Amino acid sequence: MRNEQSVRPDAITDQERRTFLKLGLKITGVLAGGTMLSLAPLPDDEAQAAFDLAGYRRGAKYKPHYGMVIRQNHCVDCEKCKEACKKTNHVPDYGWRTTILEKDVETEPGKKYRIFVPVLCNHCLNPPCVRVCPTKATYKDPKTGIVVMEYKKCIGCKTCMAACPYNARYFKEENRAIDKCNFCFDTRLSKGEKLTACAAACPAKVRVFGDLADPESEPSKLLRQPDKFVWVLRPEAGARPFIFYMND
Repeated sequence: MRNEQSVRPDAITDQERRTFLKLGLKITGVLAGGTMLSLAPLPDDEAQAAFDLAGYRRGAKYKPHYGMVIRQNHCVDCEKCKEACKKTNHVPDYGWRTTILEKDVETEPGKKYRIFVPVLCNHCLNPPCVRVCPTKATYKDPKTGIVVMEYKKCIGCKTCMAACPYNARYFKEENRAIDKCNFCFDTRLSKGEKLTACAAACPAKVRVFGDLADPESEPSKLLRQPDKFVWVLRPEAGARPFIFYMND
């Protein structure tokens, strides 16, 4: 089933509006009950669009520090990423580790265009899910920064699901535990693969995955483009997500 909702513009709080204006952003769409935003740079602020990756990473000590840049305007909703993820990570039909939200955005009266927003676990620097887990079943890998699950410790209380600002977890009935994206660490990265299943399957190279601690990695280079605006979802949550969005 498509994750699609129509919401009112007032789903965005005044605090959020002020935050985005400070970042040089205007709201062009509201997705998934207001929890996902489509943003664009304000015309007069394009010169300030460079993303301060070094400052954003301050406090992170991971090496490699895996993350992803999503080139949102290249997504055509072919769903090859979702298919690859399900096959690689044995995701049941009722669950998801990644999905694509969609929204019709009205640019002017009578004219609309549809945008597609790939979403997944944001592997936050300050993950709320980790803070609230009573058994430490979910934790941030001390080497890579990936937010992972230790299924044997999970008691299925779903507290982490409630705490996640990105609705990026689901309860997997087969093992009675919470499941989520882990950047295919056990199924691909630990076996020598360089890309997640979703990034490898994307024909339009929407998902650019790599080591953000390496300034020469492809996602690091994308984030350092001075003429491109980069944003994250729900910055006001304070989670410091490491899934970045841009129109490139």
